[in-house]
Amino acid sequence: MSRIAIVSAMHEELSALLPLLQGARIERRAGRECHLGELDGRAVVLVLCGIGKVAAATTAAVLLDGMQVHTLLLTGVAGGLGPGVRVGDVVIAHTLLQHDMDASPLFPRYEVPLTGRSRFAADPAVCAALTAGCRHVLQAPHTGLARLGIARPQLHAGLVISGDRFIATAAESAALRAALPDALAVEMEGAAVAQVCADFDRPFAVLRTVSDRADDSAHVDFARFIDEVAAEFSRDIVRATLPRL
Repeated sequence: MSRIAIVSAMHEELSALLPLLQGARIERRAGRECHLGELDGRAVVLVLCGIGKVAAATTAAVLLDGMQVHTLLLTGVAGGLGPGVRVGDVVIAHTLLQHDMDASPLFPRYEVPLTGRSRFAADPAVCAALTAGCRHVLQAPHTGLARLGIARPQLHAGLVISGDRFIATAAESAALRAALPDALAVEMEGAAVAQVCADFDRPFAVLRTVSDRADDSAHVDFARFIDEVAAEFSRDIVRATLPRL
């Protein structure tokens, strides 16, 4: 049986989906609990990958190598970088890059050594399904966002960058914007998942809800957003996307 993998970095981001899983059973692989079952009639595996690129890469490899996964969807939160990318907005990654990859002068900055690539593209068909799912959810007011005073969240699509640092100062985010001006958001897992999916030649997409602006207040905004918004918002978008995959 082929499955759709829904992967998240933090427990809160996945917790709202677990009670909806029908016929649930758990398989333990590489220290991870893989929750298998059906979600809205689709065969899925839900898994917590952990935070950071290595944790995300290990999880993706386990899923793609031995869990009959045909499509991988990574969900979670990110810091907004691009102009107009606000807290509560949704970003779909069309391409992903590791902003802390630098093997220069042996290879160009950001290029993953021996691949000839710095940017890894998400699957257009999965991105289209995710876009339709997001638009469906964004049409209606969301109670969690309303509690934070966010009335009209926007959908963005483009470059998302990943690195093993939580970007939490204005200086860091300004440096990233200067180096990668087309980056919409920054997080810690997506580009690693993209690289593994490219190795396996398996379709994937990355969805990020903007929890903060990756600046000096990021740690405050992040904690509140995770507690009040992220789990329910991710759940609703995933459920709106699944029938379209």
